[in-house]
Amino acid sequence: MKNNFNNFNNTAQNGGTVSAEMDQGLRSYMLVIYNYMSAALAITGITAFVAYQSGLYFVIASNAILSIVIALAPLGMVLALSFKVEKMKFSTAQTMFWLFSVLMGLSLSYIFAVYTSTSIAKVFFITAATFGSMSIYGYTTKKDLTGFGSFLIMGLIGIIIASIVNLFIQSANLGFAISVIGVLVFVGLTAYDTQRMKNMYFQFGGQSAAAGKIAIMGALSLYLNFINIFIMLLQLIGNRE
Repeated sequence: MKNNFNNFNNTAQNGGTVSAEMDQGLRSYMLVIYNYMSAALAITGITAFVAYQSGLYFVIASNAILSIVIALAPLGMVLALSFKVEKMKFSTAQTMFWLFSVLMGLSLSYIFAVYTSTSIAKVFFITAATFGSMSIYGYTTKKDLTGFGSFLIMGLIGIIIASIVNLFIQSANLGFAISVIGVLVFVGLTAYDTQRMKNMYFQFGGQSAAAGKIAIMGALSLYLNFINIFIMLLQLIGNRE
């Protein structure tokens, strides 16, 4: 079965016609990924807003240890999902994904204290339009983005290193450069990850027992791209309180 789907994928990439059944299956598979991502974004947004409005944000901000835990917890969950998801039950992976979106909401509640509500809404819609455009491109393009993705991942590593350095030197110019380059990198990764998710469907044919966990990891990748584009655009063009 797997070889059949691999052969089918090769045929499609060489200009063959995708069957209506497989095409419908691909759309359903991608829809599941986008639904997971959208639900996680909604949970994150609601959690961030409620945490700020309820005063929980100020409790977290006033406690240095708690602030560090809240800031690092999402990263820990991403690493756990990335390296352990194959051994997890689907229900466990799903629960961790939703918990991750809540923790991200807590860690992002600061934006309501720093930026105006109008600015947050404006940047969100700009992010959504940019993300949507690049995801459509990644889904529809016939160009193989694998090499481009490798270049972007190197850029991402560079951004992480520069961000760590800037924690110590607190350079406004470096922070601006990180945000500009970061937007470009994550916009590109959106197209790359979308195509990667599409290719994974052709590889497994949507029939793998791990399809649910694959969809969750795909949603996690796209979610992280969206959030990073949003945060970096907010830093670049957001109006502060």
